[in-house]
Amino acid sequence: MSLPVAVVKSRALTAARAVEVTVEVHLANGLPCFAIVGLADTEVRESRERVRAAIQNSRFEFPARRITVNLAPADLPKAAGHFDLPIALGILIASGQLPAHCAGGAEFAGELSLTGELRAMRGAFAIACGIAQSAGAVGAQPRLFVPEASAGEAALVEGVAVYGAPTLAALCAQLAGLPGHELQRIEPRRTASGHPGGAGSDHAGHPGQGGAESGHAGAQAGVERKTGDTPDLADVIGQAASKRALEVAAAGGHHVLMIGPPGSGKSMLAARLPGILPPISDDEALASAALLSASHSGFNPAHWRRRPFRAPQHSATAASLVGGGNPPQPGEVSLAHHGVLFLMNCPSSSGARSTCFANHSRPAMSRSRARHGMPNFPRCASSSPR
Repeated sequence: MSLPVAVVKSRALTAARAVEVTVEVHLANGLPCFAIVGLADTEVRESRERVRAAIQNSRFEFPARRITVNLAPADLPKAAGHFDLPIALGILIASGQLPAHCAGGAEFAGELSLTGELRAMRGAFAIACGIAQSAGAVGAQPRLFVPEASAGEAALVEGVAVYGAPTLAALCAQLAGLPGHELQRIEPRRTASGHPGGAGSDHAGHPGQGGAESGHAGAQAGVERKTGDTPDLADVIGQAASKRALEVAAAGGHHVLMIGPPGSGKSMLAARLPGILPPISDDEALASAALLSASHSGFNPAHWRRRPFRAPQHSATAASLVGGGNPPQPGEVSLAHHGVLFLMNCPSSSGARSTCFANHSRPAMSRSRARHGMPNFPRCASSSPR
C-alpha cells in the first residue's frame, strides 16, 4: 500500500550540531517531474539524477509521476550529498515498493552512486551525536542507517543502534523484512582500557597533524605505540629547559611562546605537547570528534580519544583560522577544541589575522572555564629572532 506522503528522517550538518530534517515525498498525477524544495544546496538538488539511476539499477521502478520532495524545516539550509538515501527511500515508500511504515523509528543518511552503492559520507559521527542528544530519556533506542564505510565512525556514539548498508538494495531488503537479508548492527571496537575507539590509543594526538601520545599512558592502557605515528616527548634528546616548560604548561593549562632560530626544535616540541596533556574525558572526546566530523576535514575513527593538534601556516587567512563561509564552517580555532593550536612564526602573521584571532580567543579563554561551549585549548606559538 502506498502513502500519499512518505516521511523519512535524516539530519542536516551545521557548524556545531546535526539538526533533524524531515524528508517528505509526495507523488501526484500529472506530467512526470522531480522537484526538491526546502532551501536545498546545489549538491542536494543534483541528487535527483543520482537517486533516479540508483533506484533503477537496484531493480526498482522509478515512478513516472509528479514527484515533490520537501526538506523540512524550510528555513534551514541543507547541504551535502547524504540526503540521497532518505530521498530514495521516500520515493520507494510513496510508490508502494516498500512497506508504508518501514522507516519509522530510524534515521537515514548516505550518498548514492549511480549503481546503487552507498558511498562513504562526511559527518556520520556528528549525526549520531545529534540523534543521541535528541533521544534523551526515550525508552526505545534510536536506529541510524549509514553507508557501511561510515558505520564504524557513527558506532562510536553510545545510545544509538548503527547499521551499515553496502547498497540501496541491501537496505531495502532489511526494511522489507526479507529473511536472510538482515543487516548486522555495528559494534565499536574497544581499546584495551575498555573505551570504544579505533586503532589508536586513548590519549594520543592527531597523527595526521603531528599529534602526540603519552608513552606512559599508552603503556598503562596496553596499547601498542606506532613508531613515527605518535610523537612522544620522551624521544626528545636534550632540551631539558624546554621540556620542563611544556610540562608546566600542560599541567596548568597555560599558553606557550617558544622563541629560537630555525631548526632549534620549536615545531618538534609543539607536536609533542598533546601527549602530555591530561587524559581526554568522554565528553571532551565527543565534542572534539563532533566538530571534526561536521567540518570539511572529517573525522577518522582511528583518531578517537586523541587530542587534536592543529598547526595552521603563518600565511593562513583569518577566515580559515576563526571559521566562516556559507554555510558556516569551523576554523582552526574551533577544530583545536580540547587539543592544541600551534601558531608557527607568529610575528610573521598579517595584522588582520592576528587581530581577528585575538578578538576570538579572548572570550574563549574567559568563558571556556564557565562551560559555555567556547573553544578550550592551550595555545602554542613560535617565533624566530630577527
